Amino acid sequence: MDEQLQTQLYENRKYDDREYILYLTELLELQNFAKLRAELEDDNEVDIANFLDTLSDDKVALVFRMLPKDMGAEVFAHLSTEAQYNVALAFSDVETSQLLEELFVDDAVDFLEEMPANLVTRVLRLTSSQKRTTINRILQYPENSAGSIMTTEYISFHKDMTVGQSLEYLRRYGHNKEMIYTCYVTNPSRILEGVISVKTLLLSEDREIIGDIMETDVIKVNTADDQEDVALLFHKYDFLAVPVVDKENRLVGIVTVDDAVDIIQAETTEDFAKMAAVGPSEIPYMKSSVWEMGRNRIVWLLILMVSAIFSGLIIQNYESTLLLYPLLFSFVPMLTATGGNVGAQSSTLIIRGMAVGDVNIRDIGKVIWKEFRTGILLGLTLGAINFLRIAIIYDDLMIAIVLSISMLFTVLIAAVIGSSLPMFAKALNIDPAIMATPLITTLVDLSALTVYFLIATALLPGL
Repeated sequence: MDEQLQTQLYENRKYDDREYILYLTELLELQNFAKLRAELEDDNEVDIANFLDTLSDDKVALVFRMLPKDMGAEVFAHLSTEAQYNVALAFSDVETSQLLEELFVDDAVDFLEEMPANLVTRVLRLTSSQKRTTINRILQYPENSAGSIMTTEYISFHKDMTVGQSLEYLRRYGHNKEMIYTCYVTNPSRILEGVISVKTLLLSEDREIIGDIMETDVIKVNTADDQEDVALLFHKYDFLAVPVVDKENRLVGIVTVDDAVDIIQAETTEDFAKMAAVGPSEIPYMKSSVWEMGRNRIVWLLILMVSAIFSGLIIQNYESTLLLYPLLFSFVPMLTATGGNVGAQSSTLIIRGMAVGDVNIRDIGKVIWKEFRTGILLGLTLGAINFLRIAIIYDDLMIAIVLSISMLFTVLIAAVIGSSLPMFAKALNIDPAIMATPLITTLVDLSALTVYFLIATALLPGL
């Protein structure tokens, strides 16, 4: 790789990440460690973590040791679980202890939650007693709760402090805190009394009292609150951090916006997997084995395959109808596919609406009524188009009437099922994503076939 290309890759951050990773990998293979170290020192921590994740197990720790100490903890926090494990396994006790002291508490907890028990024991033994106590306390909170994702590294003031005293305190102790842009006001018992931003502090006079300028209407969460509900607060209010309190309203930690983004990404990934009838997996697609991929898919496929047997039973039950009017069978795929698509549309809209707080369980009546009217509109439109198509192409008015009426009822039923099932699931504390496309499609197929053959039997002569 010539010098001009190296300079272009280094200075222009619009290049393809893969090309830059190849460049770094080439430096490593050529053992040009001086140049590699220089490149890493000027690179972003997230990009460094992405590069390390591409390396083989034996090279991750080698490259990680080249990083400046002030970058190591931030890079480590962004590494994949596998890369973190390899680094921790290769590090000496002294190196591990130094790394842990630089890690923020929430990042240390995230790391330990994914590690095997023997490594967790070793890591905790090398952690300072104060930090170990904090980590153990957070690990005891329920999984996916606000307490389990919070950090205890925040800034708090007393309300009788002046702005000048607060700024001095911030300068002295803020360097090792994860969040300093939003500060909290507590009494000597750690009861949360208010919140104040650094912007407010900087724009206020030094002699002003914190209690006079702080915000007292504090939006906070409890340690037991679900992490997804916490993430929604960031979406709603554009927070940088949310305070976490215990049952006595004592401030015990904060959840920061970077953790909220990770939660939203993880929850969205899980929902997409469930909506596609795939078991959720934390392993990236390209790193998943064929066995892992198959195991995540086979259970739902078996369930849906068994449920599809009922569709065959319905068709078999109306075999005499199909023998007399074989043309009816040619419209079954179109009818079931349309119903499935309508159900998928409705369920996706409702699941998304509940995820962002736009739709609530209490709105179920309004939702069903709206989808009912929408279903009538869609059903009449699709039914009319099919009526004209069949009447013209097949010159069979009765078949056209049967299919158009069946289309209306199929779309109507699909819209109602697709919108109501996710809401019923939410009411029963079941993930609404489970009631998404595959399951709803199966239910709509059964309903569509039943309605279709009932209408055909009722209207067609000779049946």
